[in-house]
Amino acid sequence: MMTTAAPLLESKVVLVSGVGPGLGRSLAVRSALAGARVVLAARTRPRLDAVADEIRGLGGEAAVVEADLTDDTSVVHLAEQAPAAFGRLDSVIHNAFVQPPRIRILDAEPDDIRQGLDINLMAALSLTRKLVPALVESQGSIVMINSMVLRNQLPGFGAYRVMKAGLLALARSLSVELGPLGVRVNSVAPGYIWADSVKVWFDRLAAERGVDPTVVHDEIAAGTDLRRLPEPDDIANTAVFLASDFARAITGQCIDVNCGHTHH
Repeated sequence: MMTTAAPLLESKVVLVSGVGPGLGRSLAVRSALAGARVVLAARTRPRLDAVADEIRGLGGEAAVVEADLTDDTSVVHLAEQAPAAFGRLDSVIHNAFVQPPRIRILDAEPDDIRQGLDINLMAALSLTRKLVPALVESQGSIVMINSMVLRNQLPGFGAYRVMKAGLLALARSLSVELGPLGVRVNSVAPGYIWADSVKVWFDRLAAERGVDPTVVHDEIAAGTDLRRLPEPDDIANTAVFLASDFARAITGQCIDVNCGHTHH
């Protein structure tokens, strides 16, 4: 049996792209716990199978599609398989991303920025284009996972900030164009997500300073209103809400989930 959760997505089918061990997994599992049948997409088959097995172990339904979102043939295959897996498609949550090196944008290699744009921006556009017929048929929704780099002034995130600003503009533009067709488009901008990649980064910062990693964590958490950092499920729960009919009048918006690290 599925563990207790509000059935916000009952009878719906959700595609999660970019399923990884952290937020991607949480987006998929929380969608399933909310009642959705979930289609999982990423390049790494063992990772997809592991999340699918977890969902099935909780009593949910999951289908797996290997996909490289920078390859058009692969995207076409995904766009065909996602609605076919369970006979419809109600929502797509775009989570695929790559974070470029944390250096000044003036020092970044142009090819690195272009490559980052392919996955952080163009992949979402390419997949959305091909899913429009299915989403219009279901009067569905799209959720883009963005980042708090939209709001802050942290150095070294210039290239990533450009990519995520483009993704925000894409979501707003798609809302304008797809709204009259009955499809909603929204964004979620997480803060530091207290999971593997952030923990590794904090460990490195702590090692450079010769302090315990909890010192780095507590210093950064002190900059939030809630004095803590959001966890993957916090972001996933917001995405589930936006994908649900409870958000039927919300489109073109970006919800920040950062425990009050920035205000918008």
